Amino acid sequence: MFSPQEYIDGQLLLVDKPLHWTSHDVVNKVRYFLTRYCKVKKIKVGHSGTLDPLATGLLILATGKKTKELQHFIDLGKTYKGTMTLGAETPSYDLETEPINIKPYQHIKAEQIRETALHFIGVQEQIPPAHSAIKKDGVPLYMMARQGEKTEIKSREVNIKRFDILDIRLPEIDFEIDCSKGTYIRSLAHDFGQHLECGAYLSNLQRTAIGDYLLKDALSVDRLIESLKTDKQQSVD
Repeated sequence: MFSPQEYIDGQLLLVDKPLHWTSHDVVNKVRYFLTRYCKVKKIKVGHSGTLDPLATGLLILATGKKTKELQHFIDLGKTYKGTMTLGAETPSYDLETEPINIKPYQHIKAEQIRETALHFIGVQEQIPPAHSAIKKDGVPLYMMARQGEKTEIKSREVNIKRFDILDIRLPEIDFEIDCSKGTYIRSLAHDFGQHLECGAYLSNLQRTAIGDYLLKDALSVDRLIESLKTDKQQSVD
């Protein structure tokens, strides 16, 4: 690990975000223990791109002056592994909300699934989920959605560079994707189900890479916090 001064000056940290945590939860937790470890009242900590609470995987944190470089990492391409479930939709496009519009999926063939994946490769316009942190008039869309408010959501240009189907065990489909920044995998799963005319929602998601930075090199939040506690204790001893 780094010395207190190195954290204050600026470092990058690769963290594996836990399930059900927000990206801000991770930042707040790490910031709290860094202030104690560095013996300062305040230290800058930021992250390189939001992961949904129901997603896990790579989050790049920056401390100190390195936070000025975060936009570079936000702009990098991302790699995800996930699972989508056919035969229903959810308002949030994932498991945050209950499935609705139940439809048969048993007739869907593996060939159709693989052809549909090919259909989504390339530059395209994508509409983000209504349950997202994107703000309209200063209010996050998910707050409007939870209050039952309907609002027009502008599409955005995304680029799906690779869309591999890893396993098919209906109604579940495992996949891996390389995509540009700003891509909502939840929207992709929803649109995938629309294309197959049977509905689909995202049931599992893990970010495995941001550019050349890999999840396998990341620390869990618990391990990172424990290392800060241990280093602090050793410095006292």
